[in-house]
Amino acid sequence: MRVWAPEVEQVRVRVEGVDHELTRDVGGWWSADLPLPHGTAYAFLLDDDETPLPDPRSRWQPDGVHAASRAYDHDRFTWTDDAWRGQAVRGSLVYELHVGTFTPGRTFDTAIERLDHLVDLGVDLVEVLPVNAFDGPHGWGYDGVLWGAVHEPYGGPDGFKRFVDACHARGLGVVLDVVYNHLGPSGAYLDRFGPYFAGTTDWGAGLNLDGPQSDEVQQYVLDNARDWFEHFHVDALRLDAVHALRDTRAYPLLEALSVQTAELAERLGRPLSLVAESDLNDPRTITPRNVNGLGMDAQWCDDVHHALHVWLTGETTGYYEDFAADDALTKTLRGAFFHDGTWSSFRERTHGRRVDRQAVPGTAFVTYVQDHDQVGNRATGDRLSATASPGRQVCGAAVVLLGPFTPMLFMGEEWAADTPWQFFASFPDPELAEAVRTGRRREFGRHGWGESDVPDPMDVATLERSTLRWEETEAPGHAEVLDAYRSLVALRRAHPELRDPSLAAVEVEHDGPRLTLQRGPFTVVVDRDAETVEVRRDDAVVWSFSGGGPSPAGAE
Repeated sequence: MRVWAPEVEQVRVRVEGVDHELTRDVGGWWSADLPLPHGTAYAFLLDDDETPLPDPRSRWQPDGVHAASRAYDHDRFTWTDDAWRGQAVRGSLVYELHVGTFTPGRTFDTAIERLDHLVDLGVDLVEVLPVNAFDGPHGWGYDGVLWGAVHEPYGGPDGFKRFVDACHARGLGVVLDVVYNHLGPSGAYLDRFGPYFAGTTDWGAGLNLDGPQSDEVQQYVLDNARDWFEHFHVDALRLDAVHALRDTRAYPLLEALSVQTAELAERLGRPLSLVAESDLNDPRTITPRNVNGLGMDAQWCDDVHHALHVWLTGETTGYYEDFAADDALTKTLRGAFFHDGTWSSFRERTHGRRVDRQAVPGTAFVTYVQDHDQVGNRATGDRLSATASPGRQVCGAAVVLLGPFTPMLFMGEEWAADTPWQFFASFPDPELAEAVRTGRRREFGRHGWGESDVPDPMDVATLERSTLRWEETEAPGHAEVLDAYRSLVALRRAHPELRDPSLAAVEVEHDGPRLTLQRGPFTVVVDRDAETVEVRRDDAVVWSFSGGGPSPAGAE
């Protein structure tokens, strides 16, 4: 047993109610030779404080983030995925889901029951929103405080392993969303142990990645990432908001993660990927390390989303304002970034850097018509289907699925789900709950929404409204959209030219409501106003769609 606590004079561990002294080692580590069989409850006491604290590296928190940790033996789980050879992110179809709202059961096991739907759809990788332990039974997962422990209401560590194992059995890879840029507001005890924190972000306490004694903090993150790959068999990590990582090191955390992940992939014999969410529009994020990049395999690309959203809906408020430019859609589909050294009215400064279309593959950018942020961070959590017709949504999907990027779908999008996806939380502390509730309403009130229009994030009805209704998949209107999505995915899988990652090769023509993509011998014509999609090859129609549904005329 070991714990890092460099600034305290005494460390004890309480094991099943009995206290034991730890001995200080070099570098601020404390240790004791104590057996901890699987399931043993233990917690640390620092100096003369009698408050028991969970292990910063806890693997299991069955009683919540404020309670004692439990010893967890990874070797007790029996995996069945020995034949799994992995799935890289670039060029794959990614499907983003939140375990707590993907099914009414809100667990990994009930999510497993819907995996065959994803297989039928043609998904390659399932991206799971954060599953780390956070306070309260329900939440998005971005308020996690114990990064190595899987949220118990979802099914805990064994439940997540069953989910990954079931995905691999069906040929589905797993991407896990991890949050290293901040900790949540309740249960973040790391600073009691040592100098883990340095400043704050927009969402909470940030990590000390480059200050005094930050080597162990960086290693804390690296060890956590390795654990997901090694012990939970995930295939990729999506790194939340890396632009919020305050890291001035010559060898920064992201580069260290890239090196470690490449070495681990070599040892495990399967591809492992890192996907960054970055607001910087900086190609160095996905530039290889050997040419002075950070070595991320891919990054999310909001600019493509924003340009598509404006084109489909006409919405031009907030950060959408710049994307009303005539060339926004063409520019993003050819080069990923709209802001590539140009003026950003939202930021009130120039922003971004141009992508080298000859050197950078389009598949280094994950693109989407919808994602959890662009839906959930709207005041009412309204999906595109609440603003645009189903036909227009299919038009947007055709651009994403048949374009040069790595496409991603947000759960329920494929049938134009009527359910919103709203912000919800369940902090037990009434003062914190009220602070989150009022803060959310004031934030959107400043942007023109009436405070009464913003759903109460603490009301369980908000969670229930945000839960998918699977019966919609067979309902009129929804079933036709699902059929169209399946057809588009099938086209993409059947024809390598529709997966060509070359940004230099893609040809784009945009004239108001009409958009044409040239993808090798294929011509994709999308008419937003007519709500039609036509895919031609050598002037023969391969597939077409109108607002009434798809037509497989001449389908291959």
